Amino acid sequence: MLIMRRIPLLFTLLAAACFAAAGAERGKASPAGARAPEASGFSAQRLSRLDAMLQGYVDRREIPGAVALVARNGKIAYHKSFGLRDVEASAPMRNDVIFRIASMTKPIASAALMMLWEEGAFQLRDPIAERLPEFADMRVALPPASGEYVRGPLKTVEAAGPITFQHILTHTAGLPNPYRGLTKALYDETRAKVRRGRPIGDYVRELAKLPLNFHPGERWEYGPATDVAGRLVEVISGQTFDEFLRQRIFEPLRMTDTHFYLPREKLPRFAANYQPDAKGKIELVEAPDENSRYVREPHAYFSGGGGLVSTTRDYFRFQQAMLNGGELEGARILGRKTVELMTTNHIGDNLIWLRGPGYGFGLGYSVVTDMGQSAMPASLGSFSWGGAFCTVFWVDPVEEIVGILMTQVRPYTHLNIRQDLQTLTYQALVD
Repeated sequence: MLIMRRIPLLFTLLAAACFAAAGAERGKASPAGARAPEASGFSAQRLSRLDAMLQGYVDRREIPGAVALVARNGKIAYHKSFGLRDVEASAPMRNDVIFRIASMTKPIASAALMMLWEEGAFQLRDPIAERLPEFADMRVALPPASGEYVRGPLKTVEAAGPITFQHILTHTAGLPNPYRGLTKALYDETRAKVRRGRPIGDYVRELAKLPLNFHPGERWEYGPATDVAGRLVEVISGQTFDEFLRQRIFEPLRMTDTHFYLPREKLPRFAANYQPDAKGKIELVEAPDENSRYVREPHAYFSGGGGLVSTTRDYFRFQQAMLNGGELEGARILGRKTVELMTTNHIGDNLIWLRGPGYGFGLGYSVVTDMGQSAMPASLGSFSWGGAFCTVFWVDPVEEIVGILMTQVRPYTHLNIRQDLQTLTYQALVD
């Protein structure tokens, strides 16, 4: 009788081993210490659909390669790599490859500024001009009247109120940006003048000379606000932004491969960067060598808006700390209520055009406010963001899931790979 009772268990274990083996053939195996998918509430068979999806993007030459990580309840259930990190060199993708994470730098920069808020350095409604005087007396660009021929400088009016720390952290300051607005051309000219060889403070001072696109707090607009947040960290802390992040976040959380500028000895793990050609197939933009702007000297420009390189493992550790309420393995970087404040919608019904309906914005994160409108399966209150090279993450505090995708293609708007990762993760959730 005891043997008969054990037969179903033996079949279950055998099936799980078969599914794991099938996944290992298509992608690299999960790292040591990872939990079997079933132990985290996933069906191994259904989760293996990620393998075919990710490999399909590689096979169609829409991406060079990718690393995907899915964790639940603090344990990694899926961590695999596909394709190549460097197509020209036929170098295989691995789980420890280092990627340009671009705007996935923003949540880290926002957390850094909020660490100083926790120390009493400012209140969210304080004007940033108290720390950065160049942002006093800001003006707002006026659209030309209908039929008016514009010559010379834009007409401006005095801003209705000061730019606050909350405006900076929520992208509601009205700052000029490279995407939209009357001041786009002015911003592009300014950005071209202040290259990466100069400190971020020089760039922020030039930015403050430009008129705003709208009055602070009036609406949401993506732009360079998190670069200003990084500069605020420097001014308040007295450290360079690079030093602050390393000492206060990266070292405590053991994020050993996250840098503004990649050490040369780590070049063998750096991913090449690609763009789509006219047919949507990848072509090389930047080789992963010492000539990359993420490697070469001078190392002076530390962009909170998009300057970091990292791995899926490192980035998971940061976001797992946020999911845990600001702590990981005994290292606390933020308080629980601070994380709650950061991942709450601060902008009302303002539309985040980068995400579409169903999302609000907190302090450095987009936040799901309407699951139906978002048309995605992440729970209400899930927080996320992505990067310009087709990286993305989301954190679901209801299901206790962290999902991360890293590849290197820009632009990527012709691809659904980021949405596909989230969709296929949730369809595998069976507990």
